[in-house]
Amino acid sequence: MAEQRKKKVVRVETAASKGASGRTSAAGGSGDAAEPAPGWTPTPEAKQQATRFRIIAGVLWLLAIAGEAVAIFWVLRQSPVNLWLLIGLTVVIGALAITGSVLWKKANRLDPASKQDTVRFFVQNQLGAIIAVIAFLPLIVLIFTNKDLDGKQKAIAGIIAIVIGGGAVALGVDYNPPSVEQYTEESNLVAQLTGEDLVYWTKSGSVFHVCADVPDVNKESKDNQIYEGTVAEAHAAGKDRLTKRWESEAVNYCGYTEAEVEAVKAGTDAPASDAPAETPAEEEPAETPAN
Repeated sequence: MAEQRKKKVVRVETAASKGASGRTSAAGGSGDAAEPAPGWTPTPEAKQQATRFRIIAGVLWLLAIAGEAVAIFWVLRQSPVNLWLLIGLTVVIGALAITGSVLWKKANRLDPASKQDTVRFFVQNQLGAIIAVIAFLPLIVLIFTNKDLDGKQKAIAGIIAIVIGGGAVALGVDYNPPSVEQYTEESNLVAQLTGEDLVYWTKSGSVFHVCADVPDVNKESKDNQIYEGTVAEAHAAGKDRLTKRWESEAVNYCGYTEAEVEAVKAGTDAPASDAPAETPAEEEPAETPAN
């Protein structure tokens, strides 16, 4: 049996906690596996925050492209070209593009696209990189073809633009884009294993877990708290995914059997008679499912 936790478990409450998008629970709290959810949806708070992030990102990207236009149609047309003004604009364009990409990717984790719409899925997740190419490629080409810059000036301005532009593109690419399908699979997996859409995480962690007894969430932290909530709420809190070690954690720390884990992996409900025994009241809040 896992050692008694010293950290406080805090329930994350949102408007979706009592709604369809927030939670799937077993009937009567009997420990039976919950019915799979038809599809994951973000909490209202997450949806609003994602919209705000996208609006801010869009404004920043527009400013970046406006800065590019100023550099192309004003700075590069001067004779002689003001090299330091050109470099300064390049740095500002890069900062705007990168900040916009960071916010856009945060929005996508709060409100992801579906893989079923291939074009939208690609564009939505890689838009930061696309914008970075638009903001830098014409500028780089025109720097190297400008007749009012000598070779040394072209090398300085061009290399700076390539480095900053390349960084903006690299940071704009989402190498592991989230999807509705991923979040739906996580919600169904947790509900089938535990009987309820309820997961656990810490403020500093990047993933969430199937119970509050795992060592990762019980490590010492500044706020000394473990947060519990639905998969939707975990993603809204900035957690990327369910831990890849959920199988071993479920067996070694959460009280589930290997047969139950294998049944969930196979997409079937584990027998109710094999449900794990209830956890002592001092370790789990009364309303949480038996682990």
